[in-house]
Amino acid sequence: MSEGYDVNWGVVLVTGGVGFAAVFGMFLFSYLMAPRRPSVLKDIPYECGMMPEPYRWSQIQIRYYVFAILFLIFDVEAVFLFPWAVVFLESTPAVFYEMLIFIGILFFGVVYSWRKGVLQWR
Repeated sequence: MSEGYDVNWGVVLVTGGVGFAAVFGMFLFSYLMAPRRPSVLKDIPYECGMMPEPYRWSQIQIRYYVFAILFLIFDVEAVFLFPWAVVFLESTPAVFYEMLIFIGILFFGVVYSWRKGVLQWR
């Protein structure tokens, strides 16, 4: 073991101990200082002044989720395209063909969703 190695770990342990003590102290202080006035109204799950109503079935439109997923797909595409465009000039030709394959797969996804009618808002 090199000289001074144990001193560095000592600093890590002391810092971790101080952090743990601070978090534990804050939880303890909160527990000791919090007011305790139990009531029936405080035990309901939705504490905002309105009484919760029984569950009612409602139809959820799946098209919102499909649009969100499609947005995420193309957002990820943009995240991959920007760094690729910056590095493209300094890279090998193989990188160009790899990105063409990636864009082709995404294009296939757009064509597939378009043919299925997912992109039409009714």
